[in-house]
Amino acid sequence: MRRRILQATIAAVTVAVILLGFPLAFFGAQFVRENDLQELDARAQTVASIVDFRLEQGITPRNSWLDPYVTNGGSPAAHIRVVTQGAVLDAGPNFSGRTVSATYTSGSGAIVILTVPWWDLFWLSTRVVALVVAAAIVAFAAGIAMAIWQANRLTAPLVYLAASAEQLGSGQVRPHLDASGVEEIDLVAAELARSSDRMAERLSAERQFASDASHQLRTPLTALSMRLEEISAASDSELVRDEARISLEQVERLVTVVDDLLMRSRRAQGGTTETLYVLDVVHQQQEEWTPSFSAAGRGLQVDVDPQAQVLATPGALAQVLATLLENSLVHGDGVTTVRSRPSGPGGGIVLEVGDQGAGVPDELAPRIFEREVTSGKGTGLGLALARDLVAADGGRLELAQRRPAVFAVFLAGAPHVLDPEMVVARTVADQVGPGPRSGGRLFGRWRRT
Repeated sequence: MRRRILQATIAAVTVAVILLGFPLAFFGAQFVRENDLQELDARAQTVASIVDFRLEQGITPRNSWLDPYVTNGGSPAAHIRVVTQGAVLDAGPNFSGRTVSATYTSGSGAIVILTVPWWDLFWLSTRVVALVVAAAIVAFAAGIAMAIWQANRLTAPLVYLAASAEQLGSGQVRPHLDASGVEEIDLVAAELARSSDRMAERLSAERQFASDASHQLRTPLTALSMRLEEISAASDSELVRDEARISLEQVERLVTVVDDLLMRSRRAQGGTTETLYVLDVVHQQQEEWTPSFSAAGRGLQVDVDPQAQVLATPGALAQVLATLLENSLVHGDGVTTVRSRPSGPGGGIVLEVGDQGAGVPDELAPRIFEREVTSGKGTGLGLALARDLVAADGGRLELAQRRPAVFAVFLAGAPHVLDPEMVVARTVADQVGPGPRSGGRLFGRWRRT
């Protein structure tokens, strides 16, 4: 839209400049030329009057009579020739090449001829054309500046509106948007806010139902499991104990199925992703885990870009980072480093957690993210859960390096195409409403209300 507004405005300014500038330049040049010719005729008449007056007084004709009229203010210098009955008078430089002449015959019969170079008159007209061209360039530049300002004024609210719609599509509850001053855009923003409220209510109802269903299912299943265990323990029959054991396994499998269904439901609902600064989450985890690393005689270093932003769930990302730090503390050695680096042209961010330990055994590396796969110092569920949490936000968790172990969390970066600093003027973005962070960044102002 911004490009189309610019194109339309620039096209309109171009047409206006062409339709007005070209005729103005043409008629201006013609006017200047005609004015110069009239001034040349007037000079010839003035010289003729002076010559007639002095001849009537009986003064002997001299060339010095004509010297004051060779130049006339800003007019070009002229060659003057006066032919009388008894003499020929000349004054001014002689010109070669193309010239323009003005001839006048006085009452006494004296012929006055003024000659100027054609190029002198041409350059006078050219100066008028150049002035018109300069004015057209100024008008064109002013039109482009106005087009850019107007395009920014209209597109900046749409950028924020698109950002809000993207967050709504990911399931986030309603972000706050200031009024843009454009009635149509504000109407769309208000309707989008109402839709997000209705969606939030539905998601809340579904989650409450899932929680209630989980509670209602777990209670009888737990009671059934306890009853089967009692039957198995109290019975002396081998057949009864086998049947109880089989039934208990079926109940446990049913519990697992219920847990998986509820987990998938929560992942499908989403609604938790938002744009956040990676360093904020990393610093929170650094404060939490530094005492544990210090107690173990190890160090924890952070090398994260302060401006790195990602689309993720704050709690989920914190849980993933905590899992990786705990894994490094238990299985690794030396200094543990948390660093970030850009990933790909889409603005993605890779968060790496590595240490200086022996690394991951070769037989364990291919299955390290599978459930219940462990080296013997844990439950084998932490990395599997961390991978699911990252995948739920559209990222992925990988073992980037075996020795020493380096785990890489690939996260979706905040799309720069929605950043007003990339597509609109800084002042326009500030008019729409800067975020709580410094710099007027778009994504810094996305906060759940």
